[in-house]
Amino acid sequence: MTADPQETYLDLADPDFDVTSSAVHEARDNEWFAQTPYGFAVLRYAEASALLTDRRFRQGNARWPEQNGIEDGPFLKWWQEVLLSLEGDDHARLRRLLGPAFRRKAIEQLRPEFQRIATELVEQFAPRGEVELITEFAEPYSARILCLLLGLPEAEWQQVAYWADDLGKSFGIRVKDDLPRIEAALAGLTEYVEQVVDDRAAQPRDDLVTTLLHAQEQDGRLSRDELVVALVFLAFAGMETTRNQIGLAVQTFLRHPAQWQLLADRPELGAAAVEEVMRVNPTVTWVTREAIVDVDLNGLALPAGSIVQVLSHSAGTDPSAVADPEFDIARASERPPHLGFGGGVHHCLGHFVARTDMSVALPLLAARMPDAVAAGPGQWLPVSGNTGALSFPIRFRPS
Repeated sequence: MTADPQETYLDLADPDFDVTSSAVHEARDNEWFAQTPYGFAVLRYAEASALLTDRRFRQGNARWPEQNGIEDGPFLKWWQEVLLSLEGDDHARLRRLLGPAFRRKAIEQLRPEFQRIATELVEQFAPRGEVELITEFAEPYSARILCLLLGLPEAEWQQVAYWADDLGKSFGIRVKDDLPRIEAALAGLTEYVEQVVDDRAAQPRDDLVTTLLHAQEQDGRLSRDELVVALVFLAFAGMETTRNQIGLAVQTFLRHPAQWQLLADRPELGAAAVEEVMRVNPTVTWVTREAIVDVDLNGLALPAGSIVQVLSHSAGTDPSAVADPEFDIARASERPPHLGFGGGVHHCLGHFVARTDMSVALPLLAARMPDAVAAGPGQWLPVSGNTGALSFPIRFRPS
């Protein structure tokens, strides 16, 4: 079948539209797909999960600037070169080079450092009984971990976070309006990374930059431009998504205070908490794919070049896949795998980092912030595209 003009239309480009709303759930009840300004949206888990591993589709993010009317400039050039937009041999080659630094064993070895950073930050506000969660914890925590991973001076986290925050707007639905800030951040972070690469060339260290520089210099598997583009992408993507997801996680727990207490009592549920939060309240609210051939998808005719969005929350809370989709960290192991990290060959490279740093942070926050409640509405990105809190004030019983 082809799309019926009367089919449900979900306006993902509207800053006021909420992809977790009842309108989306009602559309999911009626049909497994809906129309959007960015192509079709897949709403149900079975179809979404299958699509992400379907080799008739590729990552669709390369066309994101074009979809928003951005036809030239430094942002467009950089976006076309990042790992998220590459396909085929180039994508596989870069993932092989970057992969070892992001394997489970390598990240688990850093867990004590993640614990150190989280504890240091929490100790600064736990006795007060109040915190601005983003500026006092989520942002410095994610930025300092990023510096640790890339071998950057931890003391420089604020500057890196400033650039990463503005560059993160490239994932938002206001990308064209934010383009001047995005390109200024891209220029600043690129210059910084180039200086780091020059430093490691002169003074090699045991860090990711030196390892990648060695690959660039010794066997030509990585050009210098590719190295810089990759590091800039890792710097902003790694910080922005973790910061956003921590804010969304706490928002979810505050809606379920018994679950917050459960996590405080049973910190071993930290990893389960991460999976449950990303199932019901992911920062990446939709994952993009593009058909590379004409596709008949469960009766829906998609010509080559068609864009499809997998709605992460809608799929993760689909009652046909999750019999009781209510948030419950004690039942996380019973759920099908969430889609917050994408799937297939474009499954998120840094997923072990995100899973580990959040599994450290969330139980600690629950233990040191008992009886937590929102101290105001905070300020939030649109609940479409990549979402999260810009500010989130919280009160709790001083510990």
